[in-house]
Amino acid sequence: MFKRITKACVSLVQKYLPDPFLFAVILTLLVFILGIVTTGQGPMAMINHWSNGFWKLLAFSMQMALVLVTGHTLANAPIIKKGLNNLAKIAKTPTQAILAVTFISTIACWINWGFGLVVGALYARQLAKEVKGVDYRLLIASAYSGFLVWHSGISGSIPLKLATAGDDLVKATNGAVVDAISTNATIFSTFNLVIFGIILFTMPFLNKAMHPKAGEAVTIDPKLLEEEAATKVEELTPADKMENSPILSMLIGAMGLVFVVYYFKNNGFKLNLNIVNFMFLFTGIILHGNPKRFLNAINAAAKGTAGIILQFPFYAGIMGMMTGANEVGVSFAGVISEWFVNISTATTFPLFTFLSAGIVNFFVPSGGGQWAVQAPIMMPAGKALGVSAAKTGMAIAWGDAWTNMIQPFWALPALGIAGLGARDIMGFCIIDLIYSGVIIALGLMFL
Repeated sequence: MFKRITKACVSLVQKYLPDPFLFAVILTLLVFILGIVTTGQGPMAMINHWSNGFWKLLAFSMQMALVLVTGHTLANAPIIKKGLNNLAKIAKTPTQAILAVTFISTIACWINWGFGLVVGALYARQLAKEVKGVDYRLLIASAYSGFLVWHSGISGSIPLKLATAGDDLVKATNGAVVDAISTNATIFSTFNLVIFGIILFTMPFLNKAMHPKAGEAVTIDPKLLEEEAATKVEELTPADKMENSPILSMLIGAMGLVFVVYYFKNNGFKLNLNIVNFMFLFTGIILHGNPKRFLNAINAAAKGTAGIILQFPFYAGIMGMMTGANEVGVSFAGVISEWFVNISTATTFPLFTFLSAGIVNFFVPSGGGQWAVQAPIMMPAGKALGVSAAKTGMAIAWGDAWTNMIQPFWALPALGIAGLGARDIMGFCIIDLIYSGVIIALGLMFL
């Protein structure tokens, strides 16, 4: 019965989910129309909001492209490939492969979302090479399912913003939060750790249960996952000798790693996209041994960045329309949040905050953007209803992460590494979305 439901979801998505770019275009047109209807702004005003937001994710787009490229390049260094190969050999059967990749990806994403997103996809690729008969689509979907917990982990932007005192916190929460809220009340709170623990130990078995029967699994030829071998040059010119010499790689790589040590010494274990990319980049330079091998790996990895480069500006434009307010300060995102506030009680408020965040995340797939949209509305409302600021903040965080399971925006780096499209994995992710939604909702309401 369960496998039939899964198969139906996969078939439905395969038939009706458009390419991620078309998905972004459809969302753009939908927000354009709904923004006019709900806020009373004219078409030109919405177009202005769209254009004003269109290029606001350029820095983030570059960071995400580098997450894909540097992570992919590092994983193809000989020693890392050998390590991933040995780790992949632990799994002997398709179901063991699904269990392993889900568990490892979930832990990695809880530690750091950028690191986990890349590691999960790379580990899944290696498992596909080693384990015969494993469904490649489900393997990548299982790796991506770990991303569900990132906002509850130590790199979650919303709990980290709550933990940072200052005028920005007061302004963002519309005066509802004046003092910083310790991560002991958010990330390391009992309710958050229980929700995370349940997902960590049950999601692997849910994904395992979705694996198609042997004759129905969609497998991939391991040869298609191998990188092209470098062309061997018989006679080396002085330029060729320089490109194949390890000296320059070791010097610039050592310089980068010195900074990494300096960074952690002064900042503690504080990971962000920049330092993760920095570590991946310079470690990759060293481990590839010489500039030629490193550049070949970079060229191969860069092929997967097309979706990020094209689609992220459109999502930035959608965010611009979602947050673009009329003359009295009403925005479409604000209308959604206010509606959920109006039907909430003290008991149901965390649930409705979670659901509203999940809806807003379709159009504003960014933790920082989500916080900017919802915090000024939900945080004061929670305070008025007697709900703790920590619980309200984590409800927004979980909602933001929850619908990532069916939002192609964050899946693009993993899909680029895997060489798949969104419709290949989203059918499986629908099942993960439904299951995790129940767990998170119950945890937020009753823990």
